[in-house]
Amino acid sequence: MESLWIALKIVAPLFLLMAVGYLIKVTGLMNETSVRQVNKTIFKIFLPLLVFLNIYKTDLAESFNSKLLFFALCGVVLQFTISLCIVITSQKDNSRRGAMLQGMFRSNFVLFGIPITTALFGDTAAGLAAILISVIIPLYNVLAVLSLEMFHGKQPSFLKMLKGIVTNPLIIASVIGILFVTFHIELPDILYKTVSDLSEIATPLAFVILGASFSFGEIGRYAKELCITLGAKLLLFPALFIGIALLLGFRGAPLSVLLTVFGSPIAVSSFTMAQQMGGDDKLAGLLVVFSSILSIATMFLLIFLLKEFSFL
Repeated sequence: MESLWIALKIVAPLFLLMAVGYLIKVTGLMNETSVRQVNKTIFKIFLPLLVFLNIYKTDLAESFNSKLLFFALCGVVLQFTISLCIVITSQKDNSRRGAMLQGMFRSNFVLFGIPITTALFGDTAAGLAAILISVIIPLYNVLAVLSLEMFHGKQPSFLKMLKGIVTNPLIIASVIGILFVTFHIELPDILYKTVSDLSEIATPLAFVILGASFSFGEIGRYAKELCITLGAKLLLFPALFIGIALLLGFRGAPLSVLLTVFGSPIAVSSFTMAQQMGGDDKLAGLLVVFSSILSIATMFLLIFLLKEFSFL
């Protein structure tokens, strides 16, 4: 019963925040343009500040876990490879292939990782998540560009990939945070307080805007693609990679970080990237919406079971 209550306390607030966002949308307080503008602000200002602050407050020597880092990186690459095989064998339309491939391997680790791991283990897990963000996010971006380029009928542009990596606000924030910690640079109290206050806005506002982004049109056209992609993303991969992690001895805070890497829903930015690079953006949008909704149940179940068997 205690495990059930802990899982509920972690997941329910995230669901309620998204519900508030959806209500804001249906009541007309925000339109699609304003939602996109706020979303851009979150990902360019508030989330980078959150990532920076979590790294800044982290003891790198204490939080650095080479085994965790190696497993996460290998896991994402293997996830991408399996996803590519599934997509090629199950779908013939190239624009849909790119959207499905992105959806299967690219998780909303930044948005879900820090709040869930912090709720479970406090700053210890948040530090582990922040360090992993600085490595996983560049990998996600490289593989996401590759996913869409390979089904676009053109040779993948490595310059475009490199530009996408070095200009990503989350990566920039990660690098700055690591530099501050490495060289023991301290923020003045006034600036620290400002950054701290702004970073606290990131998570609740991001979930509210995610809820306001929900759209339920054209489900019938993409029923097959939704079932295949969401089945792999929310059921197959969490079971596979969390199972392997347990066999390798991951427990506690490191396991909670891996839970959010492989169990989180599809990254919101996958919709924007599909829109910009010729993928099926309508399918990409539906995948983000339904993975976000269904992940409330799957994340709840994963947390409950792992707590019940004393793995977390």
